[in-house]
Amino acid sequence: MRDVASFPAVYLYRDVVDFRKAIDGLAGVVSEVMKQDVFSGALFVFCSRRRNKIKVLYWDRTGYCLWYKRLEEEKFVWPRKHDQAVIGVDVQTFRFFLDGIDVWKMKRHRALEYQTAS
Repeated sequence: MRDVASFPAVYLYRDVVDFRKAIDGLAGVVSEVMKQDVFSGALFVFCSRRRNKIKVLYWDRTGYCLWYKRLEEEKFVWPRKHDQAVIGVDVQTFRFFLDGIDVWKMKRHRALEYQTAS
């Protein structure tokens, strides 16, 4: 299994997905609904209606890989109110998400850009 940091991008599909879908069904969602390139090497993350399961799909040079995680007592904090069906997150945010941290309430320091040093 590859380290999450080795992936170029992570995309969350905000709407719930029928978890009877396997690789081909999820690949269809990626290309037809999410309008993403399923062969890009990015991680595509899907959540169940109860938010206690996720599936992660990616292309790994010679075929598809599918990860599945089921929480026994907790729920994933999935973005419910968002204006986009597909949400791109960075790898660190995805790691926090997998650890159960509410990444949607986290606030980073604002980036500063200066032209000269004082």
